[in-house]
Amino acid sequence: MNRSEVHTMKLTNIIMHDGSRDFGALPECYPFEQLRDHIARLPGAKVTGFVSDRVTEAWLDFRYRGHRFSANTQCSEWWFFVDDPQCPDEILLEVLTYCAKKLGQG
Repeated sequence: MNRSEVHTMKLTNIIMHDGSRDFGALPECYPFEQLRDHIARLPGAKVTGFVSDRVTEAWLDFRYRGHRFSANTQCSEWWFFVDDPQCPDEILLEVLTYCAKKLGQG
């Protein structure tokens, strides 16, 4: 069972070596630009970076409600991170719920 099946719409709290928090996972979409464009339409969000090899991996950076977020593709999933591990769970759930609508989980 992959991480998105275990943690669908539930938050994880995995602190990375850089201090950021891994807070969830959702199934991968292709092309990767679909999630970037979806987040760009989230009111109050601003995409600040996007890098992709257009085949196996993508990194997406964005700001939302005063916090910096990243998402990247790993193991056929989008993994979501927030720079501030103290970011309120309410905001993290907003991000996951919004992204889940595009990724077929909402």
